[in-house]
Amino acid sequence: MTKNITPDIRYIGVDDPEQHLFESQYHTPDGMCYNSYVILDEKVAVMDTSDSRTMEAWKANLAEALNGRQPDYLIVHHLEPDHASGIAEVCALYPQMQIVCSAKALQMMPQYMTTPHSAPEGATAPLKAASTTTEAPSGAVGGGTPILTVKEGDTLALGRHTLHFVMAPMVHWPEVMVSYDDADRVLFSADGFGKFGVYDADADDWACEARRYYFNICGKYGTPVSTLLKKAAALDIQKILPLHGPVLEGEKLAEAVRLYTIWSAYDVETEGVFIAHASIHGNTAAAAARLAEILKAKGCPKVAVSDLCRDDLAEAIEDAFRYGRMICMASSYDAGVFPPMYDFLHHLEIKAYQRRRVALVENGSWAPSAAKTMRPMLEGMKQVEVVEPVVTLRGTLKDTDIPALEALAEALINA
Repeated sequence: MTKNITPDIRYIGVDDPEQHLFESQYHTPDGMCYNSYVILDEKVAVMDTSDSRTMEAWKANLAEALNGRQPDYLIVHHLEPDHASGIAEVCALYPQMQIVCSAKALQMMPQYMTTPHSAPEGATAPLKAASTTTEAPSGAVGGGTPILTVKEGDTLALGRHTLHFVMAPMVHWPEVMVSYDDADRVLFSADGFGKFGVYDADADDWACEARRYYFNICGKYGTPVSTLLKKAAALDIQKILPLHGPVLEGEKLAEAVRLYTIWSAYDVETEGVFIAHASIHGNTAAAAARLAEILKAKGCPKVAVSDLCRDDLAEAIEDAFRYGRMICMASSYDAGVFPPMYDFLHHLEIKAYQRRRVALVENGSWAPSAAKTMRPMLEGMKQVEVVEPVVTLRGTLKDTDIPALEALAEALINA
């Protein structure tokens, strides 16, 4: 599929509807898209490649967009294999083409392919003669492809279009950069502003899958994302072109920036309570359903519930960050906590969960132990407060347990 983004920028990305487990861990029932673009000017720039699963379709799209022209540059914003698997192959097809990337990307390239030595940094557009770059030795990328490394503030003139390079380390790899086209006022945002799913230019539900994508892919890196947002705020951006998901413009762009500002600061997006439960035989799940009813009756504006044993873990991570308050309810297991809850809390820890209030409910027939495992995991996270009282259930929920759930709900709402 190719299409015009602007008169000079053409989309050449590829959908992979059979990719149902992205990064071998995230469920993508509709598949994934790998976005790539071509800028057609006096000089031609290819913006990233694609995943190895989709290279044949991507090369066909590239050839269609080029329509007989030869590309001058391949811009590598992000070296992750789902965007960079085609580097060596496309360089072999177009040996006169130069690779443009960050110095860190060049340093990392040998992990994935044979590469030349580093080129000098800091060249400005138009690129100087080939002597300013290093020719790859025989057998390297493209069999001798020159690679130019760029740094913050460097530019590359294509004709009417000039690319301005902005470094974005740890969004979400250390070699990431983005580029801004001052002619069409377009930001090529790498993995930033991406989402799960195939390409859908008219998607109205961007936030749902973008939120799940952000907190699971970039959630740990809120500070670097916030730094990039501040840099982007100085630019007149009319379109955002990510490596996953639709092009963002107009109201969708404004809403995406608003949400990214909230997410990267670990602020609360939606007022309410998220209940995450891990239940062996269903008794803790039944208590979670009753507690949700109690919260709603007390005026809680929104209550979301996730069964950690059956629901998508990535969605549970998303909701934990979305709401300001959470209740973790789990069965005791082997003198600790039921493993689905342990896995959930471990994922929250590695994604930098923070600045939240959490209440605990444990269930144990003879030796309740879930809370003693959950509490230290949560208290080890940044500015996470465990709200009292901790409620202990024994087996099935009983009428005598309701006052304790009522007190917990009241304490969490008022915390």
